[in-house]
Amino acid sequence: MVNVKRVGFIGGGNMATAICKGIINQGIYKPSDVWVSGPHVEHLNHLKDLGINVTNSNGELILNCEIIVISVKPFNLTCAIDDSLNSLKGKLSEACNKLFVSILAGTTLATLARALQSFDQCRIIRIMPNTPMLLGEGASVYCPDDKASEDDCSAVEKILGSCGIYERVPEKLINAVGALSGSGPAFVYLMIEALSDGGVKQGIPRAMATEFAAQTVLGAAKMVLGTKKHPGELKDEVCSAGGSTICGIHALEKGGVRGSYIDAIEAAIKRTIDMEKEN
Repeated sequence: MVNVKRVGFIGGGNMATAICKGIINQGIYKPSDVWVSGPHVEHLNHLKDLGINVTNSNGELILNCEIIVISVKPFNLTCAIDDSLNSLKGKLSEACNKLFVSILAGTTLATLARALQSFDQCRIIRIMPNTPMLLGEGASVYCPDDKASEDDCSAVEKILGSCGIYERVPEKLINAVGALSGSGPAFVYLMIEALSDGGVKQGIPRAMATEFAAQTVLGAAKMVLGTKKHPGELKDEVCSAGGSTICGIHALEKGGVRGSYIDAIEAAIKRTIDMEKEN
């Protein structure tokens, strides 16, 4: 357990839950140093059962934490901030000089600064995490505003680094990485499901097909990370001349699998850009 600042999550959805459980499972935070707020505390019982502090007051959370993670839906940002200000009830001066961390897609640092202008001297850092942080296998990026200190960045790095890999990037790359690593798990889950379907079609029981498909993806990913070889080189090592694997590769290429994945990343980025314009 390292010395860390108390962290609170405004919003207890899937991403916030993944980060909460990740930082606790990895031993960087004690449950008592983590807060989560939501309008219906009964929906936060799965976190309360872990020893995490839960509340329906954003103001209470802000007063008790040094790092506040905004983890609501992007279109709920204004509502969440207004609720925070209302629930502080004259204690706003005690809530100044806080570090706000946003996981909101399509919400720029400039937009966040406007929304948080009532919190004097606050600093802002954008992060794009992903749900595998739950198991310590996340892939995240972050971008600080010009008020955030190196200590602020280090605090965020401790959170992200305890649950996977991370990189500090310019804001112009946030959308691209968010599409790749943030949306990417969903694209991979679809692939695992499809591999499992293929196995079931050939007579493999569903549970076994899914387990073997997932383990195959996990093993292949570790080969890329562990050997540092280009994925194309690793693919060639599996494809024997005239063998079954190259025939399967041919079928995938005819189906446009490469183009589909590239299109998926591009579509996710486009939607994020549209969200920025809406915000």
